[in-house]
Amino acid sequence: MKPRFSIDAIRQRAGDKVFARGEAYFQDGQVEILDVTPARVLARVSGNEDYRTILTGKGTAFGGECSCPAYEQSGFCKHMVAVALAAIHAAPQRDGSPLEDIRKYLLTKDAGALVGLILDLAERDDVLFRQLEMEAVTASDDDKTALSRLRKALTAATRTGGFVHYREAGEWASGVEAALDHVAALVPAGRAAIARPLAEHALARIEAAIENIDDSDGYCSELLAQARDIHLAACRAAPPEPVQFARDLFAREMADDWGAFTGAFELYADVLGEAGRAEYRRLATDAWDKIPRLAGTRRATDEVSPERERERLAGLLDAFAADDGDVDARIALRAHTLTSPWRYLGLAQFCRDQGREAEALRHAEEGLWLFKDDPPDERLVAFAAGLHQAAGRIDQALAVLRPAFEQQPSMALYQRLRDLGGEAERGRAIAVLTARLAKAPPKARWLWPADLLVNVLMSETMFAEAWDTVRTHGASPGVVQTLAELSETNHPRDALVAYAARVEQLASTGGNPNYQEACRLIARMAALRDAAEQAAYLADVKVRFKAKRNFMKMLGP
Repeated sequence: MKPRFSIDAIRQRAGDKVFARGEAYFQDGQVEILDVTPARVLARVSGNEDYRTILTGKGTAFGGECSCPAYEQSGFCKHMVAVALAAIHAAPQRDGSPLEDIRKYLLTKDAGALVGLILDLAERDDVLFRQLEMEAVTASDDDKTALSRLRKALTAATRTGGFVHYREAGEWASGVEAALDHVAALVPAGRAAIARPLAEHALARIEAAIENIDDSDGYCSELLAQARDIHLAACRAAPPEPVQFARDLFAREMADDWGAFTGAFELYADVLGEAGRAEYRRLATDAWDKIPRLAGTRRATDEVSPERERERLAGLLDAFAADDGDVDARIALRAHTLTSPWRYLGLAQFCRDQGREAEALRHAEEGLWLFKDDPPDERLVAFAAGLHQAAGRIDQALAVLRPAFEQQPSMALYQRLRDLGGEAERGRAIAVLTARLAKAPPKARWLWPADLLVNVLMSETMFAEAWDTVRTHGASPGVVQTLAELSETNHPRDALVAYAARVEQLASTGGNPNYQEACRLIARMAALRDAAEQAAYLADVKVRFKAKRNFMKMLGP
């Protein structure tokens, strides 16, 4: 028979170090297999503590879990390796597993003895006690008592007792999830009326607990979504009065910090009904009307109202207006808060998408004018120029692009100018960049003001001018190397100087990737000069970098 698990797959999943430690556990007899079924292997592994370990699947497709801290941190652990090896080498069980022996024993006991045994365990195990308590309360017919005691159980399950560290967060979340499962069971049992306030209590408790938890794995978000789903199911099973519910849900969505109730209006649409939806819309409209309009200013919107509230209200009202087919209302929403070129761009793009090109252009140019003293937003510049170009107004498009390029030149803006204006714009742009270079301060360590001009000249195959610029103003190593590679046929001496400087830098920095790149450049240099000159250069490199052993190996004899 094939072994239950592939040893090679186990080793690959765990890594050599973890596999070796797990193998030592197995060889030392620290694994006790408790139960084996076609679906899983359950075992206890002894170490500093006893850990419960489960492996599922078979062959190369397997999973599982372990109660040790290493599993919580890193996944597949040494205990899982040990159990896999034990399962592979275990002899077939003839007399049953320890778990099966326990089952047979319990079947010999009467109900009273079993109850006594379970109660004795529950007194010493808080998790079991809480689970049994909630199951008992859930089974109770007294709604008032069930509501009160389940509320207390939720409070206890969500209590943090101080800061919950990363390693403890999973266990805390498991306890909360188990409590929520009991609340969820109330809905199909016909007790949605008490499930809804319990879900609301759970939401409040989880939100309050988040600040005291290292929730790097996102347990709290999942718990909030679980509680929200219970709340929704309860509302559908026992619909509340729609108008007051709309007010409560609207307040919850506006105050939601964690996203569980984002889009609540659509999620709860069937619960709200016509009356609730109308009230929701009224609340959103009233709240929006209280928010001052902001246009043409960079003032932080938080000075007037929270940005999140603006965005949520705008999204709600936009959905309402879209349902009504009211394009003017949707434009007005976007024009309400125009505190950046990006917002003007969003407004202009929306107008264009609605077939209102003239209005789109007006908003785009208004945004460019209002923020003319700031660095230009290339997206807004390109959008306005594109509208002019699409309408055949090339001169107007150039009039938008030129001042933006002069204020903050870029390769993208140059390409647009060149495509629209041809060689005339090429000359104008080169003159602008040359004038800027003449005024540029001495080059800082990481500042290469000539790079853009060199890139422009390279794009026009004006290599002689590009090399003149490099010699006069300098350029970044990457730009110089690109220029060298593009122009080495007609400017071999310039390319050789650039390659040699780059080889020097790479070899001095060290590391195999740098050595490989240096060797590539040295090979390229060989095609640009005679053999004797190349041999002399290579000999000099080997003398100066002889301590770089890997580099010497790559260069060869």
